[in-house]
Amino acid sequence: MKDYFNTHSPDVEYLRRKAKFNLPKFAFEYVDGGCNIEMGLKRNTHDIRQIELIPYYLRDYNSISLKTTLFGETYDAPFGISPVGLQGLIWPNAPEILAQAAFEQNVPFILSTVSTSPIEKIAEITEGKAWFQLYHPVDDKITDDLLKRCEDAGIKTLVLLSDVPTFAYRPKEIRNGLAMPPKMTWQNIVEILLSPKWAIATLKKGQPQFETLSKYMSGSMDMHHLALFMDKTFNGRLSEDKVARLRDKWKGNLVLKGLSTVEDSQKAIALGLDGIIISNHGGRQLDSGPSTISKSIEIMDKCKGQITIMMDSGIRDGADIARTLSTGIEFTFLGRSFMYGVGALGINGGHHTINMLKKQLQQVMEQCCCESVSNLTDHIAKRNPFTLD
Repeated sequence: MKDYFNTHSPDVEYLRRKAKFNLPKFAFEYVDGGCNIEMGLKRNTHDIRQIELIPYYLRDYNSISLKTTLFGETYDAPFGISPVGLQGLIWPNAPEILAQAAFEQNVPFILSTVSTSPIEKIAEITEGKAWFQLYHPVDDKITDDLLKRCEDAGIKTLVLLSDVPTFAYRPKEIRNGLAMPPKMTWQNIVEILLSPKWAIATLKKGQPQFETLSKYMSGSMDMHHLALFMDKTFNGRLSEDKVARLRDKWKGNLVLKGLSTVEDSQKAIALGLDGIIISNHGGRQLDSGPSTISKSIEIMDKCKGQITIMMDSGIRDGADIARTLSTGIEFTFLGRSFMYGVGALGINGGHHTINMLKKQLQQVMEQCCCESVSNLTDHIAKRNPFTLD
């Protein structure tokens, strides 16, 4: 299983197409789409691919190493699996599939508060090596309970979500009547009947639920009631005081995800955080915002060496990982690529996607004659392709 690689899906676009074929429209468009007219989603990947890498063919170099050290842990590759909500909607047991693959391949997996597997199960699968992304609860008792559950499960890295101060406006989800479980409109029923693999797998597993949140909520909720529940129970609007309180409470690694400005990054440093993940929620929250890579370069210039700087949003394949790392970013995370993987290949999707990304990244590094991921900064053609400097 660990070495699984499907030669019919050697690239993320093949995975995307197969996932689109396998999944009901409402499930595929949930993971594939962004907000408003999806300009931010497209801008993220487009801008990453403006970065050019220079090969040095006459340079002596030894074997290629993808290993990367992060918070004292050495991982086998410089990428991990981003937190994604409603993962079980895309494929039954998706969080468990991806967590197991991440653990066996020694890369980090981040569980979202609104995913479909409980903290305890994912921690058991990963022997406590998973990270947990926290939506900030309004009620301190829920916060304390979630933190205790993480601590009891052995989780060492907590990720605070900062880029969801309000519920996103996503036209495709509104049109599809997306729900957990899916709202049974005639259109959705037809889509399910046209997706027999997904339908049979989901029938065997049962309807996905928000397992981590189940003790705090009642019954299944459509998107309207989920929005009301999230607004009532979770306050996405972080402040320095809220972050400081969590810094005092959480004794493990504390990471702030969703930043896109130097100002916020410097505040994270001042508050004593261990890391930041520059992100715009995969283009799913603010359509008119800048791309992650363009802001990452600005943040790197001001904050490098003061805090661990990571990035997600827009990274799709191994070449994108190489481009991103060439700017000095220390680690990367991918979300959609892994969801396409499980949507296309089911239980094999996690291992295949990790192996695919490793092969792609290694090929780029070998082509550039670059021994280690930390040396990719020597191969960037232009330090900041988004300015005239």
